[in-house]
Amino acid sequence: MNVSDFVWHRLSEWGLSRVYGYPGDGVGGLDVALEGAKDKMEYVQVRHEEMAAFMASAHAKFTGQVGLCYATSGPGAIHLLNGLYDAKMDHVPVVALVGQQARSAIGASYQQEVDLQTLFQDVTEYVAQASVPDQVRHLIDRAVRIAHFRRAVTCVILPKDVQELDYSDPPLAHGATHTGLGYAGPAKIPSEALLRAAADVLNRGDKVAILVGAGALEATDEVIAVAERLQAGVAKALLGKAALPDDLPFVTGSIGLLGTKPSWDLMKNCDTFLMVGSAFPYSEFLPKPGDAPGVQIDIDGSRLSLRYPMEVNIVGDSAATLNALLPLLDRKQGSAWRRDIESGVREWWGTLERRAMNSADPLNPQRVFWELSPRLPDDAIITADSGSVANWYARDLKIRRGMKASLSGGLASLGAGTPYALAAKMAYPDRTVIACMGDGAMQMNGLNVLITISKYWKEWSNPRLIVLVLNNRDLNQVTWEERIQLGSGKTESTQSIPDFPYHRYAELLGLKGIFVDNPDRVGAAWDEALAADRPVVLEAYTDPNVPPLPPHITLKDAKNFISMIPSEPELGSVLKNSAKELLTSIVPGKE
Repeated sequence: MNVSDFVWHRLSEWGLSRVYGYPGDGVGGLDVALEGAKDKMEYVQVRHEEMAAFMASAHAKFTGQVGLCYATSGPGAIHLLNGLYDAKMDHVPVVALVGQQARSAIGASYQQEVDLQTLFQDVTEYVAQASVPDQVRHLIDRAVRIAHFRRAVTCVILPKDVQELDYSDPPLAHGATHTGLGYAGPAKIPSEALLRAAADVLNRGDKVAILVGAGALEATDEVIAVAERLQAGVAKALLGKAALPDDLPFVTGSIGLLGTKPSWDLMKNCDTFLMVGSAFPYSEFLPKPGDAPGVQIDIDGSRLSLRYPMEVNIVGDSAATLNALLPLLDRKQGSAWRRDIESGVREWWGTLERRAMNSADPLNPQRVFWELSPRLPDDAIITADSGSVANWYARDLKIRRGMKASLSGGLASLGAGTPYALAAKMAYPDRTVIACMGDGAMQMNGLNVLITISKYWKEWSNPRLIVLVLNNRDLNQVTWEERIQLGSGKTESTQSIPDFPYHRYAELLGLKGIFVDNPDRVGAAWDEALAADRPVVLEAYTDPNVPPLPPHITLKDAKNFISMIPSEPELGSVLKNSAKELLTSIVPGKE
């Protein structure tokens, strides 16, 4: 076999079986070899290399496996970067393969020659370029092993002439190295002394608050058991939305600007704080330092005490550590603290329902999500894009046990929702996948991902992949940030975007298109989409001036809102919708 044949063979020996990529002459050898490796390596052809990297990141998030993408030299490699930074910032393992000009041309300012090792230095934990065939085995082995162990991005650069050389194993000689297969074993359970120190902090507290993130996605039962033992409430960072089902009465939902009032109250009123598998970035939404002794559990020790000064810091797997900690925790009896949490959660869901039922022009975006929640299939996978759509995804969707959900967290990149959805569907073709998108993200790259969906959907055992598009003709999240954070009215030159018939475009591709602008038709539109025999674009024509209210309005926020009034071109609609949202927050609805 040649080097390219070996690359796909070795990756398959590691258990990697799907690669997202786009061809080019810089990876011509890999392209040709991939055709011959179809029995062990599935190739998903994207429309843009950035989508390949997003899909590899999403594959890692949804499967727990190492994601794999590849691109040609120069512009193709550069295009990968945004999706790779998404993986880096959300700490998921991805391997990128990239081409390079022939070795003899490097250093000659050759066409498409880019210093790729420098380019990828920041985004990767490991980047190396092959010079000779007998180097390739250890480059591939190290890239996969380091990506997996460090939950990081790695990159192997393969010059185009090296790709076509005959492969040879490294010789048994000085200067050669011989690597092998095999992933690292599970993290060790922390020491007994450290567990007892953590238990001592948690047992002393009367009002315990728990925050979970992506690191707790595989620790659902353990988190529930600890929360019940401590009579604690549990808030969820956005990447941990699927860690606990929302039908549990002590789960307060999301935290942060996109979060809930019960999560705000939980953090501000607790006397003890347990953080599990999260590096939630916004410290102002956590307890005030010094008010609540803290315990943090994370697989990565560099993220301990990063957002809050913890009393006990534990490196360990979330599920294994919580399971070992549980017998050391005192069983707390039902208390006013727990009853207040559950009461607040019940009231909050009532508030959200009233907000969703408020009238808007023409559609209230909250209504679209509220109607979806009870209709979600039990095994649904939900993705969301960045923007105001993430607010409604975070608050209004009720996740049940068995579902998966994710988005671009640390990077919060626009345009990740549709490639995430396609990657989820390729990994789980039997499950229903729903991408929640804004129109800005659809115009940025979602439309081109629909082409990829149209290429592959007939291969899926369950054809249901629904792309919800909130068409509000506005880059809505930034518009509201300008209003509330800058005290400025909407800047139409930067914020208004063209109207576009997303549902009709879907039909041009052979998909199903549904359009809804009547609140009484939203439920029926979801029923139609979920019953379709092919992927669907559900276009909801929504009001851009329904405010994504934060869980706590500060005096500064209020002053900025008043300051923006003279310069707001859509003032009447903004004031009317804001008044409705605030009113439903304080006036109880009919029982």
